[in-house]
Amino acid sequence: MTTTYSFRRWLILFGAILLCTWSPTSAQQRNVRIIQSNSAGDSVHVIDPVTNKVVGVIEGIEVNHGVAVAPEGTRIYVSDEADSTLDVVDAKTLKVTNRIPLSGHPNNVAVAPDGKRVYVGIIQAPGGVDVIDTASLKNIKTLPTKGSIHNPYVTPDGKYVVAGSIQGKTVNVIDAKTDQTAWVLDEDLGVRPMAFVTNPDGSTKWIFVQLSGFNGFTVVDFATHKEIHRIPNPDLPPGKATVSAGADPSHGMAVTADGKTLVVCSRLNNYLYSYSLPDLAPIGGAELGGQGAAWVTLTPDGKSAYVAMAVTNDVSVIDIKSMKEIARIPVGYVPKRNTTGTLLQ
Repeated sequence: MTTTYSFRRWLILFGAILLCTWSPTSAQQRNVRIIQSNSAGDSVHVIDPVTNKVVGVIEGIEVNHGVAVAPEGTRIYVSDEADSTLDVVDAKTLKVTNRIPLSGHPNNVAVAPDGKRVYVGIIQAPGGVDVIDTASLKNIKTLPTKGSIHNPYVTPDGKYVVAGSIQGKTVNVIDAKTDQTAWVLDEDLGVRPMAFVTNPDGSTKWIFVQLSGFNGFTVVDFATHKEIHRIPNPDLPPGKATVSAGADPSHGMAVTADGKTLVVCSRLNNYLYSYSLPDLAPIGGAELGGQGAAWVTLTPDGKSAYVAMAVTNDVSVIDIKSMKEIARIPVGYVPKRNTTGTLLQ
């Protein structure tokens, strides 16, 4: 009887603990999602990388451009070209909750690893990078740059904001702690997408930079602030012909989470290429079923790449190990930027 009484007391105590610790948030799940903007419409598509199906649509953001996901997974940030705002979306309801006025016409966006700031590239002259405080949801300042900004990034360690200018032909590196320019690299061509690889201590080793009119990418040494390599994408196999790029011939790059592989879009060749790191040897190429490769994002495990196909209005899914296209997902009109995030839903 004593044993039975003790067991009942234990059950009551355990149940009380569960009731005290349970909350609506704890019942929610974190789901990996691909967020795909559509630059010629008012919708943003949410893709489940497990099923490769569209599982949600954000509506009412006309001419959406850049997308970023808050690290805690509660918000999605979308740059709104029609209204020159940064639109804040609730990750659970997929509804716009705030529209934050910007200093000018925006392009792409980036969120700091700690989620406290969102950086918005301002393409309208004189340009710069708008800084959004995510606690107050206010635009608190504009960081000056040499040339208006197409794509801003935050280095993986969160210490620097890196902003590329097409018109200025510059890579602008800004200290995220002081908001002061650390250094500027002048290029001979407009600066387009970028990606990063780190040192063993997490600091930035190289910046990979795509340039206007160049079917390939450059390698910038972060420590010396100098371009050290310029690498063209591979030639097409015999019998294959280039396609009309429609824009820059190579646009969109990403590095796998393990830092071992760089993937690079080639609009001109209609391929996604892979390079081994750190030797930068070409190791594969996936021919794309659609056209207009505009951007690429990866799943956190580095197994799949999602390429936005701006001409054919779909997303190409590439198995990185085999470098084969395994799916095409219909989305909205002229899909461009995409990102991967873990949403709290």
